[in-house]
Amino acid sequence: MTGYGKAEYNFADHKTIVEIRSLNSKQLDLNLKVASYFRDKEPEIRTLLTAPLERGKVDVSIYTESLTQGVQHKDLAPIDKEAFAYYYKELETLQRDLLIPGNQDLISAILRIPGVLQQNAAPVVVSDEEWNILQNAIGDALTAFKAFRVQEGTALQNMFEEKLSGIEHLLAEVEPFEKGRVEHIRERLVDNLSKLTDKNGSITDKKVSVAYDKSRLEAELIYYLEKLDITEEKVRLTNHIKYFRETMAQEGAGVGKKLGFIAQEMGREINTLGSKSNQSEMQIIDVKMKDILEQIKEQVLNVL
Repeated sequence: MTGYGKAEYNFADHKTIVEIRSLNSKQLDLNLKVASYFRDKEPEIRTLLTAPLERGKVDVSIYTESLTQGVQHKDLAPIDKEAFAYYYKELETLQRDLLIPGNQDLISAILRIPGVLQQNAAPVVVSDEEWNILQNAIGDALTAFKAFRVQEGTALQNMFEEKLSGIEHLLAEVEPFEKGRVEHIRERLVDNLSKLTDKNGSITDKKVSVAYDKSRLEAELIYYLEKLDITEEKVRLTNHIKYFRETMAQEGAGVGKKLGFIAQEMGREINTLGSKSNQSEMQIIDVKMKDILEQIKEQVLNVL
């Protein structure tokens, strides 16, 4: 589910910002970006975030900004001035002795030499006081993040209600066509029986009197109509819609996955209903129901 939350605090000479953003995903995909100042606390930070986030492609950023003039130095590697001066003097002498043109960038070259930038300098240790403040800030960001999700969830629920009502309305439109097609099928079969070949085997359009077993005709008609009957599909689809609404009212993790399964079952019934529809009007209604259901399936991914 999409969401956003942010919190920040000031401590000593810097400000720390915590930002949480999420997009749709079936599982939790947590991408954590932490300033090197808090690198030692990354496992604990990940633990604090995993359970509350539950699901989604989530990006969490924790970074610092200086509150004083000048560059924030916590995340920068110091320069060994003695090593820099030594290498600069040596390279300058080498450049002069070998008659190398003087437009070479000695500074960039020196900074790439191991040991000039003190990468192994002792890391800054986050105090217990700031760690407690950071945990509270993460909690505040999660609270704002959850509030955003609740707002999005309310909008999704209203959308689902609208779409489900649309499917119910279309399902009701099928009934008039369903009642009339039984008599239509009967008339068509009887009419076809009256158009048979004559004694010479040639086809005639004239109505002829044909003797046939009416009981057998009724039996075949019943068998044929049973294959086209959509009563069970209508009942199951109605029950699935009801269960979808009941599941939306539930709380806790896993509701989104359950809604996805219910939507799949709704699709099965709509597909079967369409395959049994032998009238163009019914097939058009079925296509409309499929279109609405696809919109539901797309948004179900947004539900936890």
